[in-house]
Parts: sequence; structure tokens; C-alpha cells
Amino acid sequence: MAKAVKTIGVLTSGGDAPGMNAAIRAVVRSAINKGLKVKGIMRGYAGLLEEEIVDMESTSVSDTINRGGTILYTARCKEFTTPEGQQRGAEICRKHGIDGMVVIGGDGSFRGAGKLSALGINTIGLPGTIDLDIACTDYTIGFDTAVNTAMEAIDKIRDTSTSHERCSIVEVMGRNAGYIALWCGIANGAEDILLPERYDGDEQALINRIIENRKRGKKHNIIINAEGIGHSGSMAKRIEAATGIETRATILGHMQRGGTPTCKDRVYASIMGAKATELLVEGKSNRLVAYKNGEFVDFDIQEALNMTKDISEEQFNIAKLLVR
Repeated sequence: MAKAVKTIGVLTSGGDAPGMNAAIRAVVRSAINKGLKVKGIMRGYAGLLEEEIVDMESTSVSDTINRGGTILYTARCKEFTTPEGQQRGAEICRKHGIDGMVVIGGDGSFRGAGKLSALGINTIGLPGTIDLDIACTDYTIGFDTAVNTAMEAIDKIRDTSTSHERCSIVEVMGRNAGYIALWCGIANGAEDILLPERYDGDEQALINRIIENRKRGKKHNIIINAEGIGHSGSMAKRIEAATGIETRATILGHMQRGGTPTCKDRVYASIMGAKATELLVEGKSNRLVAYKNGEFVDFDIQEALNMTKDISEEQFNIAKLLVR
């Protein structure tokens, strides 16, 4: 028989992502609508272990859907990676009457969610990361906003790069995944896109293309460099020394995490939050909400963590085709 859930806890863990507040809002309001109590856990698993737990009402999430970041704050917690920390977390949940949990974060957060589930707390994960690196889902909360933020910044860099006839290397976030870099490379019309999944480290080939582009009449050159490759500053110096073309590096950094969420991040995060509540009401646990092939579905957390993901070969080939 499915275990009846009466009180849901919700937390955000790991890196923040635009749209997390929309997901929190959906969890809170859909749960209250179903007659459940909701408790917000501040600062992720670290806040759980410190018992930073607050009661949430419908008004607690008023005027939050348009805000970036997370109203529950977030943190990383080494203690929760240990069996002792996980056991204490489950005991604290029981102490506060929390029998269902929604965890919004990335793969590290889901490992913690799986442990809570194994310890008797019904737990559902929502993919909240700008990196789009959760294998089971085609969408993660925050990616759409982050990639649009980066795209707009690169458009501005192109303007000044053109004016000064420079080569510009723009480093975008994504940890070890190249999705933001790939999408920006296509959207911004970059001359080169360096992805952790595909870059072979042949810097001389990159330099040769820059020289060839200049011979063909190109007055500027935009290179999108993924965080997983990095070292944009030293790369810029080497390119300038080899080509004689003034080269600048710009690291966009954490600006990509902030800002007003796009419509897609608000709507999809809201649907995912409501679905998480629905799964808990049905007595489900150890599930991860995903968006796959145009539908909102759910996977076993361990199954999801065991999946691998690569960038789209079709998108990568189109990117290469369009830079010529």
C-alpha cells in the first residue's frame, strides 16, 4: 500500500538556477491545494542538518515566480555525502513530521535524494541546473534563461570585437558539459565552438582557421569556449602571439546563473513542481521528474544517475556547417 504523505519538505541544493523559485512555488501551492502541509528547508542539505526549517503558506511564495536565484537559498554539504549525515537528515525529517521531500538540484543533489528515499522519506527530484547535463531529461530548470543571458552578452561582445577588428574568446559556463557553448555558438554565429565533448586540443588548427578567416576578409572572430575547457586568458595570449591579431578573453561567469527566468523556465519549472507533488500524493518515492520527447515523465533516481548523455551530433554538425 502506498504510504500517505501529509507534510512535504522542499529544498534547493547545489548551484542555483533561474526558475527554481517557480518550482518551489508550484510545490507549495499544489501541495496546499491537496490538503498537505509544506515546510521549506533553507540552504539545501546543510540547512536540513542545521534544522533551518520553516512553515510555508501559499503567501510565502507570492511574487516569486519572476525572481532569479532561490528564495530558500542553497549550499553544498559534504556532511550529507556520508552515511552518518544522511541518517541524521532522515531523522530530522521525521522529527519535523516531513514524510515527503522535493529536492531541486543536479546530480549530486539526486544522490542525496536517493539516500533519503532509502531511509524511508519519500523523495522526488527536480532537475535544476543551467548545465543541461542530467542525462534522462531534455530540459533542466535554468538552462533556457542561462543560454539567453549568455547569448545577449555575446552579441554585445561581437559589436566591440567588430569595431576593433579583434578575435574574442568568450567562455561560458556548463561545468563539464558543452550545451550552453553549443547553443550560443549557433545562436551567436560564432566562428569556432570549443566543447569538452568534441575539442581535440589542436590549438594550431584553431589558429590556422583564424588566419584563413582574416585572409577571406573577416574582420573579427568569435570563439565560444566551454568552461570544461577553460584557460581562455592564456589561450587568447597564444592566439595573439601566433596570429598578430589583437585577441581578448571574456569569462561570463556567474551572471549566467542570475536574472529573471524566461517564460519557458517559469512554465516548465511550474509543471515539474506540480508533478513532484502529484507523485508524492500517489505514494511514489525515489523518482526524478524529467522532460523527454515532449512529455513530462519520471524515472527511478538511480536509473537516471546511471544514464550517460552526449551533445547532439546533428546540432554539432550544423554548427560546423554554419561557421564557414
